[in-house]
Amino acid sequence: MAGKMHPSAEDRRWNQFSTTMQHFHDHFRMSFDELYETADRKRLGPSLFAFFRQAMDLVRQLEMHHSIEEAHIFPILQKKMPNFGKDEKHRNSHKGIHEGLDRLETLITRFRDQPSTYSPIELRACLDSFREVLFTHLDEEVEDLRGENLKKYYTLAEVQRLPM
Repeated sequence: MAGKMHPSAEDRRWNQFSTTMQHFHDHFRMSFDELYETADRKRLGPSLFAFFRQAMDLVRQLEMHHSIEEAHIFPILQKKMPNFGKDEKHRNSHKGIHEGLDRLETLITRFRDQPSTYSPIELRACLDSFREVLFTHLDEEVEDLRGENLKKYYTLAEVQRLPM
């Protein structure tokens, strides 16, 4: 029986960026899916207002994550990696995600102000409207930050100096 190969210390250093990003992205996926799954409010859980707060937390966390990326990480990466440049794949994905987050924030604000208008169907439709762009982006960004891809643009010493 062959054992699972463990990555070498060097591989771990090459992949430190994608591994860290994967942890953040797994949290976003889990939070998004939890909102979607509990939208009908049939399962016991937080109150409706706590549920709305949970939805707004996801909006704020994604906004903060992307703001940090766009201000501090993408400008450095775009010097060598075209996908991180202005009007390129990752920034364009952020635009689509934020359009969805804006719609979600507007919807949650309305539901919070007028709880009787809450509709799980409407909430899920809103989430569905940007799920694909969000989940695809989360996957593609991690993939672009994997060591095998970074090796095309950087030395290991340069990767270790990247701001993450």
